[in-house]
Amino acid sequence: MATTEKASPRDRLLDAAARLSYRDGVSVGIEALCRAAGVSKRSMYQLFDSKDAMLAAGLERRVPEYEALFTHPDPESATPRERILYVFERLQDAAADADYHGCPYLAVLVELKDPEHPASKVARRVKEDLAAAFRREAERGGARDPGLLARQLLLLFDGASARSGARVERLDDGLATATAAALLDAAGVR
Repeated sequence: MATTEKASPRDRLLDAAARLSYRDGVSVGIEALCRAAGVSKRSMYQLFDSKDAMLAAGLERRVPEYEALFTHPDPESATPRERILYVFERLQDAAADADYHGCPYLAVLVELKDPEHPASKVARRVKEDLAAAFRREAERGGARDPGLLARQLLLLFDGASARSGARVERLDDGLATATAAALLDAAGVR
């Protein structure tokens, strides 16, 4: 990533949108976003049709980083069980960060409540992709009901993420990973 001085106004706006909406919520004002990015409101509106479009673009831009965070470092040799548990281990690591506020995509869905909002569409797709990844691994691991297991794992992921992001639950004791392991055991995943 280029330094802030060398980054384009568009990149600075997207970075500010992702950072501030994660920290403060999607209701963060345009003035605050523009100030943080060092970009005028006029320039922002030349680059984006609306704040909503900018928020969606900021979320979209972070998808590869988010997906990479949860991808096992050696997917070829890891078992489906190991690949699933790795997601929860990484969630546990992320939740230990003082700046962790939960899954940014879940937060957008909860805050906006509008399935047609551009940012909601990006967030929903990311969550659906995670569920699909859980389902693929469940199928590969021989789960009795891969669809059900994928839903259970996503529910666990989102619940653990939300509760740890709200600082009402700590994940450093391995609770989410142990719970995922129990679900895998009950589903017969190897």
